Amino acid sequence: MPDKKLKRVDLIFSEECSCKDVLADGLKSSKEEILQKILDSGLRGRGGAGFPTGLKWKFTAQEESDEKYVVCNADEGEPGTFKDREILSRVPLKVFGGMTMCAKVIGAKHGYLYLRGEYQFLRKDLQKALDKFHSYLKEMNHDFQIHILMGSGAYICGEESALFESMEGKRGEPRNKPPYPTVAGFRNKPTVINNVETLVYSFMIIRIGAKKFQELGTADSRGSKVFSVSGDTPIPGIYELELGMPLGDFVEEFGDGDTKAVQVGGAAGFCVPRKKFKDTIIGFEGVPTGGSMMIFNSSRSMYNVLKNYVEFFEEESCGQCTPCRVGCQQLKLGIEAVKKGEKSAAYLDTLQKLAETMKVTAKCGLGQSVANSFSSIVDNFREEMIY
Repeated sequence: MPDKKLKRVDLIFSEECSCKDVLADGLKSSKEEILQKILDSGLRGRGGAGFPTGLKWKFTAQEESDEKYVVCNADEGEPGTFKDREILSRVPLKVFGGMTMCAKVIGAKHGYLYLRGEYQFLRKDLQKALDKFHSYLKEMNHDFQIHILMGSGAYICGEESALFESMEGKRGEPRNKPPYPTVAGFRNKPTVINNVETLVYSFMIIRIGAKKFQELGTADSRGSKVFSVSGDTPIPGIYELELGMPLGDFVEEFGDGDTKAVQVGGAAGFCVPRKKFKDTIIGFEGVPTGGSMMIFNSSRSMYNVLKNYVEFFEEESCGQCTPCRVGCQQLKLGIEAVKKGEKSAAYLDTLQKLAETMKVTAKCGLGQSVANSFSSIVDNFREEMIY
């Protein structure tokens, strides 16, 4: 059992500091000092995969190239996730600050914020904030430049290499790996790509220090996290919470008293049933999440939830690789056939094997993650798939 309790935090949205002052202090530090703070903090990527942020910066800094880039992945397309929209609306200067600290560490002169196509309405205000930020950099005689690029509404472009393809004016499809972005990213040059939240936390670590950040969370999940809470909850919205909390505490705080399942991490995440709430930790040592927490009560059909997810993946698959392109179609047709009685309940086992095969054979995270929601919902709510 985890010993951490649910704790609300006010770090990202805190107005206690001047972004300009933090930026000035950070730019006065050496790149080695900045990198060491990020490494010591234990910060891991907040997009869900959790790769250590400091190592990503370090690997890119070690590459010998006269052209490097920092990319902010603001293509927030995961169903149930809306935290980055809030961050970009309320504290955009902190996002730009994180990009600037990264740029200093790796030696980049240009950075790009790749904004989700559906967030076009944010662009005007973001550009105003960016102009203000550039004026700060000019005062400090720092020549780093940030540019805003728009996506076109493709979920697949949230995958880092597909995002690079889109930035370069090509069809958004994943690349083969290796090489990884730290070696060959945007324009095939060494690139750090972090999501919005990761970059803000990087900037805040410059302000509060690594030790203060480490006091939050657990040994495997340092710091706090911004959660998008939706579904059957009386208090939907954006909340910053300490990592390492039991899911049971989360449900007690945000549920409606009849919660039967929580989808942690959106359609690409895991569905946790009521019987596992107390023993499930929200963190990298338990169930990691990019931020989406969708709550379902007893009135919800988990068959309908799963069908919605599979239809989403089928629609958003780029079609490049067979496991994902054909697999998503067959999973949808399969659960429909079982529900109609055209296939026996045992066919669900065949579908789960297909999902697990996709996990190891699909080219990118889209096809690889389908098994997370599919298997966890079928395992825990099998009867709802049949009757």
